[in-house]
Amino acid sequence: MPGGPAPAARPGAAPRAVRFAALGDSLTAGIGDPVDGGWRGWAALLGGGLGPEGGGEFRNFAVSGALTRDVEEDQLPAALDFAPDLAAVLVGVNDTLRCAFDIQDLAGRLDRVCRALAAQGAVLLTACLPDPGTMLGLPAPLARPLARRQRAVNAVVHALSERHGAVHLHMADAAWVADRTLWSADRLHPGERGHRMTAARFHDLLTARGLALGPAPSLEADRPPPTRTAALAWLATAGTGWVVRRCQDLLPELLRLAGDEVRHWARGTTARLDLHAEHALSTALAALGTRPPGPSLAGTGD
Repeated sequence: MPGGPAPAARPGAAPRAVRFAALGDSLTAGIGDPVDGGWRGWAALLGGGLGPEGGGEFRNFAVSGALTRDVEEDQLPAALDFAPDLAAVLVGVNDTLRCAFDIQDLAGRLDRVCRALAAQGAVLLTACLPDPGTMLGLPAPLARPLARRQRAVNAVVHALSERHGAVHLHMADAAWVADRTLWSADRLHPGERGHRMTAARFHDLLTARGLALGPAPSLEADRPPPTRTAALAWLATAGTGWVVRRCQDLLPELLRLAGDEVRHWARGTTARLDLHAEHALSTALAALGTRPPGPSLAGTGD
């Protein structure tokens, strides 16, 4: 396994503080977990339980809206300068929401990010994530193309996690997605309970490897989960702006994808779309030198 616990500076000396870097998008930036006029999130909650008595150094390089390209070009250099012992890399959902989605480009960028961090001795933290179409409850012709994209991203993450011995968390399983009390009003980001649950589950995995020496993050939320009224209020205010921004880039492509979905469904040839996605994924994994996925993309969730 690459990386390991922070070493002692010299025999008899206390080990230096564990350095934890978090790279990614709004999920890791803490959106959905407001505190003191800002955002906290699962990575900050986890960072407090890595060293004895909460000791450790934590840097959050994640930026809301980040693509895999942004993680490689902007966040990775800063993270390498920090020289972390642990590095979380959770990204890809925003890529699936762009018309220029390219699984081979995403896989290459994510591979370079993971390879560079692991080469410095960092232990990687990764996760497979639910697709936004399911989270938003979109109609099937709109949801299926996004689901194929996210399943491809998750397959790449699985392959790279296995290659680098990453601490990997399954966040796309049905129980996680179905529990709406874990999610914020926007239905795309975890709420406080979801961030706390994510931090606690990562802490359990790190503890099993001897990489977390401090107390596990509390699961007790300070605030109640959002009500249906709050969710509707978000959609009527901030959500409207979010939809407008996404529509400028995604909507034309999503409508095209939905049109293809409907036409293939009418002809009984939907399997062709699955095969096309599987071929693109297999090509991307082959370029990484990893094995192709086992189950069909039509039936895998994470």
